[in-house]
Amino acid sequence: MIPQLTLGPVLYNWPAENWRDFYFEVADEAPVKTVFIGEAICSKRAPLFAPYFEEVVTRLDNAGKQLVFSTLAEVTNNIDRRLMKQVATSEGFFVEANDTSALWHLDGQPHAIGPYMNVYNEDALAFFAANGAQSICLSPEIPASGIAELSKLASKLDVELEVQIFGRIPLALSARCYHARAHGKTRDSCQFICDRDVDGMVLDTLEGRPFLTVNGIQTQSHTCLNLVNELDELAAAGVGRFRISPQSKGTIAAAKVFDALLNSEITRDEANECLQACGIGVPFSNGFFHQQPGFTWQAGNASRQ
Repeated sequence: MIPQLTLGPVLYNWPAENWRDFYFEVADEAPVKTVFIGEAICSKRAPLFAPYFEEVVTRLDNAGKQLVFSTLAEVTNNIDRRLMKQVATSEGFFVEANDTSALWHLDGQPHAIGPYMNVYNEDALAFFAANGAQSICLSPEIPASGIAELSKLASKLDVELEVQIFGRIPLALSARCYHARAHGKTRDSCQFICDRDVDGMVLDTLEGRPFLTVNGIQTQSHTCLNLVNELDELAAAGVGRFRISPQSKGTIAAAKVFDALLNSEITRDEANECLQACGIGVPFSNGFFHQQPGFTWQAGNASRQ
């Protein structure tokens, strides 16, 4: 299996022109094979990017990228349901289902399963595979031992496994928008207040230490997941797709670092040094992989080259 880098969907409410320009840069410079595109967090944001969607798709397609259209991760109202149906029934797109409501529309057609579907055990993996899933992106909190066990079954079922290796960790979704609430607004009258925080709003503890990141209805880690040291172990376990989750800074540079590492052009230590210089601006973490608190950094195997 030839390992490949993938780029997850933009999860934040960026200015539409910035969103467009980011994907133009991905088309021109990012060494990723598959690009996920579409609104996964809030249906109210989707129309903001619509004027540039066709242009972005054309640019990525001309660059030879494989495109996957991501669905919403949570469906709670009629607007959400309409967007879900529009995405899941779009002709000419391979779809990533992030909510079970998408499966009804996909009706057994080949598709991908996103990280919000919580495939934690063999029964869940077998169920999705039987209903047309060709690839499954596992939840970032699954440890190495769980990934290895799921990979054994995935290989038998001819399903590709994908694991996020870089970017803020998705932790939870809520029916209410904390971002709006923090600014004295409701989800329905939010005035797109989340556009003030291009990488989410940092949530501090009572002691003033950064702890989580809020992105609309989504809660993420404050730390940036970094599985540079674990890449070889993931590949040995049978994982062939490695996902980078976009941030406003450093995403293209990070993709180039992981590509160089996969091609044995740099060492792990060199890769970590390069990633530190990417401008993400938050600590790295890999705790979940090692069955430790997710925000921690386990450097035990960093010296193995």
